[in-house]
Amino acid sequence: MDTDFWHRKWQANEIGFHNKEVNPLLLAYFAELSLSPGSRIFVPLCGKTRDIAWLLSQGCRVAGVELSELAVEQLFAELGVQPAIAGAGGVKHYSAPDLDIFVGDIFKLTGEVLGSIDAVFDRAALVALPEEMRVRYAGHITAITRNAPQLLLTFEYDQAAMAGPPFSISDDEVERHYQDSYQIAALASVDVAGGLKGKCVATENVWLLKRSEDQSP
Repeated sequence: MDTDFWHRKWQANEIGFHNKEVNPLLLAYFAELSLSPGSRIFVPLCGKTRDIAWLLSQGCRVAGVELSELAVEQLFAELGVQPAIAGAGGVKHYSAPDLDIFVGDIFKLTGEVLGSIDAVFDRAALVALPEEMRVRYAGHITAITRNAPQLLLTFEYDQAAMAGPPFSISDDEVERHYQDSYQIAALASVDVAGGLKGKCVATENVWLLKRSEDQSP
């Protein structure tokens, strides 16, 4: 899987992964992050998710990163907001009040360009990446957000029954990626109604990753 895969998906409007409603698990478990008003939330591989509008409505500031500029253009159009656009290191920066979306390769986004982050909502990033990229991704997100707490959603199913994305991620894999940087708590495991993409039985797991006591911000 390469960057062209996602560009083709957006160009062809093959975006079955895009939810037209706010993620119900975000609604149910966002409070577990125990954030103050005005906190800045990072949504990696954000697409044009409706979750961003909801987070803004809760008084949060939002940052995101997305490979497809088309997706970001649609995001701002659907929000009814005209962005300012500028270069920012190896990525492009779309900005509006309380909203910063960086367009480009997530691995080119630095902590300096991203800025201070209070929490991460990873609803579709870790699960979107093949196994060989997930180790690099987990370390990168931890580094550029300086171990900010995370609300993480993963899927678990028989990977032999369906090719990802989204990919199946076991509890053990979550531990491997994050145990050195976070205290990990499993908040919920819910059955995916109708199966994942209607093809196989799956569960969606909700994780709370909080900064380990020996990790300074």
